[in-house]
Amino acid sequence: MAADTFGQVEQKLRDLSRWMYENPELGYEEFEASARISSFLGDNGFDVTYPTHGLDTAFEATVGTSGPRVVICCEYDALPEVGHACGHNIIATSAIGAGVALAPLAEELGIRVTVLGTPAEEGGGGKVELIEAGAFEDAAASMMVHPGPYDELDPAFQACQHYDVEFFGKDSHAAFAPEVGINALDAFVQAYVNISTLRQAMVDDDRIHCKVTHGGDAVNVVPSYTKSEWLIRSVSVERLTELIPKVKACFEGAALATGCRFEWHETAHPYDNMRNNDVMTDLYAANSEALGRPMPTNAEQGGGSGSSDMGNVSQVVPSIHPMLGMDCGDAVNHQPEFAARTVEPGGEAALRDGALGMAWTIIDMAEHDVWDRL
Repeated sequence: MAADTFGQVEQKLRDLSRWMYENPELGYEEFEASARISSFLGDNGFDVTYPTHGLDTAFEATVGTSGPRVVICCEYDALPEVGHACGHNIIATSAIGAGVALAPLAEELGIRVTVLGTPAEEGGGGKVELIEAGAFEDAAASMMVHPGPYDELDPAFQACQHYDVEFFGKDSHAAFAPEVGINALDAFVQAYVNISTLRQAMVDDDRIHCKVTHGGDAVNVVPSYTKSEWLIRSVSVERLTELIPKVKACFEGAALATGCRFEWHETAHPYDNMRNNDVMTDLYAANSEALGRPMPTNAEQGGGSGSSDMGNVSQVVPSIHPMLGMDCGDAVNHQPEFAARTVEPGGEAALRDGALGMAWTIIDMAEHDVWDRL
């Protein structure tokens, strides 16, 4: 029955996915996408609150009146310049599809199903704010799926933290009196070299990335100010806590060596590492295989890693976050070529398999009464 119900809306979901691909919106600015999605759910029997939990582009759509509540997380923010190159149009439409497939069954199964609109996963951390606002307080379980270059049942998302780093020096004429200046760009370069040197002492799962957002004002002026954004990741919050002071020492050393003053500030919300629930993972694996999509584990796949605020959800609610391959050739997440694949047949297959894989898993959870084992 769930498959039949999904089939009735599948083409509309494909159309919505394409619309999102053609009209990407950045985090906390997903006004049109959140409005369309919440309206779609309202038209399909859900009790919708929009906006909700203090976020202008969040929504909460629920069917069922009693019993354990399962939250299906729905992401719809895009990336700057490259649009839906992380496939959040597939994430959103899979979440909707799973919810709609379950809507006629919720009362019979004795469950409540919530499709929760979660803004700004790409660096903003909307789910963290929703956790703090109580959106997951009575949830028995939570799940979502995510497109990628290959199938992976239990991705090992990393803990991460964003920082803005500023160096303050002194302006001077770069040719006439460079010795009078204090070069803040030199401080950034030295910090970058320090961190590159630190890499040999990092463990395999440590990752550090950056971009320069201000490198100076004129080529013939010794730059007195630079600003850069940094993202520090590792396999767990505990390891991240060990790594961050070592990274900070790289900036402190660069400031000391160049005579600059430095400041760093946490930005966005810290992301926790992902904890995949074993009971839910096993059920999802069986249902995905029934769909003709056997799911290798992270250990079998030897897959890479990223970070997601779904990791924060998994620390407070039993959760899963399978990755669904899209036949995307050489393209990987965060490339425009990957975005284009989301509206091709491989992306449409991921939409369908993700929606039904989640719906069937939730049905199994209810019918086998697994709530006390999560």
